[in-house]
Amino acid sequence: MAHVLITGGAGFVGSHLAEALLAQGDFVTVIDDLSTGNIANLDGCREHPRFRYHIASIMDYPLMAELVDRADTVYHLAAAVGVRLIVEKPVHTIETNIRGTEIVLQLAARKGRKVLVTSTSEIYGKNTKVPFAEDDDLVLGSTSRPRWSYACSKAIDEFLALAYHREQGLPVVIARLFNTVGPRQTGQYGMVIPRFVQQALAGDPITVYGDGTQTRCFADVSDVVTALIGLMREPRAEGEVFNVGNDQEISIADLARLVRDTAGSHSEIALVPFEKAYNKDFEDLARRVPDLRKVRRFIGYKPQVDTEGIVRRVIEYFRARV
Repeated sequence: MAHVLITGGAGFVGSHLAEALLAQGDFVTVIDDLSTGNIANLDGCREHPRFRYHIASIMDYPLMAELVDRADTVYHLAAAVGVRLIVEKPVHTIETNIRGTEIVLQLAARKGRKVLVTSTSEIYGKNTKVPFAEDDDLVLGSTSRPRWSYACSKAIDEFLALAYHREQGLPVVIARLFNTVGPRQTGQYGMVIPRFVQQALAGDPITVYGDGTQTRCFADVSDVVTALIGLMREPRAEGEVFNVGNDQEISIADLARLVRDTAGSHSEIALVPFEKAYNKDFEDLARRVPDLRKVRRFIGYKPQVDTEGIVRRVIEYFRARV
């Protein structure tokens, strides 16, 4: 039985992680400033006797020092998330991701606490070598393109985490998440499946950005949480970087059709140019597919929910809310 601290624990992934850790008998403390998280995500946890939460920023150094001191392990999920938020608020993105991670790592190193840092598939940037493996080069765009600020900030997080591991012996694990989806995720910040589902259920046009030929891989949050917990339990994972996701590839146009058909909707599918959806400086990637061999080798990870199952779960979630 461990005492676990989750930063960003009121977020979509963090809340599912909190529930899973409570179910296995851990004490769980969450800190979240609710900038992108939602307190309602913790409704299944808040009355649990082994659960505590703080509505506060990870930039609150004295509070974070206290919380890290009391924890045995730390899952660092707090970050700016979503393409729209990243494009519209680059200052917030950079400051939150870099300074917040610096605080967590610094405090964890003082106490020797094991930390899992969640990173992102975005850091592979414009690399055209598919699937992406953990030791592949990062190919990022110009600094004049706001989108790449997120990728750069998360790359710095990784460099910093690995530096603490090498220089100060901090036990740290890095998980690069690929398009995690499931109940509680909203389309507010550009997440594509919940946005498509909400449009389909409302009978509105399903808006596909670009020409729809770009492909992505979507992982169910239950699979991702299982991987995060498994990586924290595996001593060999310390000082290592892992892709976590699903390698089932689908084009965004096909995804829109899958959502429409599964929802039984008659929505039209409308193509929207990227410059209209975001801005003229926006750049997108043709493909993003994870190489999962390393995480499979370390913890036997194998996604259990396919894309069709993910879409069904999200549809059921939004129908239940309505």
